[in-house]
Amino acid sequence: MGVKVGVLALQGDVAEHITAFREALADRPGSSVIPVRKVADLVDLDALAIPGGESTTISRLMGKNGLYDPIAEFEGGIFATCAGMVLIADRVDDPRVRPLARIPMHVDRNAFGRQVDSREAMLEVAGLAEPFRAIFIRAPVATDVGPGVEVLARIPEGIVAVRSGRHMAFAFHPELGGDLRLHRIFLDGLGV
Repeated sequence: MGVKVGVLALQGDVAEHITAFREALADRPGSSVIPVRKVADLVDLDALAIPGGESTTISRLMGKNGLYDPIAEFEGGIFATCAGMVLIADRVDDPRVRPLARIPMHVDRNAFGRQVDSREAMLEVAGLAEPFRAIFIRAPVATDVGPGVEVLARIPEGIVAVRSGRHMAFAFHPELGGDLRLHRIFLDGLGV
C-alpha cells in the first residue's frame, strides 16, 4: 500500500517539497504527493508537509482558506520546514502568527536575522550516520521544547531539528540539496 503525502500549497517552496517527497517515495508503489490548498485535499492523507516561506503569510492564508482547524487536528504526520517549524510550534515570538500547537516548543521566528545572514552548515543530526548539509534561510530556532519532544540537532543559536511522535520540524530546508535521509526517516515513522 502506498503513502499519500500532501504539501501545503499556499505560499513558499511548495514545488521543492513535492519533488523531494516524490523522490523519497519512488520505491513505494502506489504512493502519491499532492498540493493541499483546501480542506478537501486533506482527506486520506498519511502526512502533510508545511513548507518554508513567510510564516505570517502562511498563517493568514490558512485562516482565510479554512485550513487552520483541520491542520491543527490532522491525524497524520507533519513534516515542517523553516516557516513550517514556526507554524507547528505551540509558542511563537510573533503575535501575527497563529501557531498550530502540534509540537510543544517555543520558536523565535527570525533567529538568524536578515536574508544576508542565511547560511549552510554540515549538521550532526541524531539518527544519521553522516552529517547533513543544512541550508538555513532566515531561519527560526526553537529556544525550548516540552515533554516528549526529541531534539535531533542544535547549533549555537538554538534547536534546529525536532521529532515529536510522527511529526518532525526543521529550521533548515531538507527539501533542497538532494539529500532525502530526513524525508525517509519521517516516512518510516508514519507506520504505513
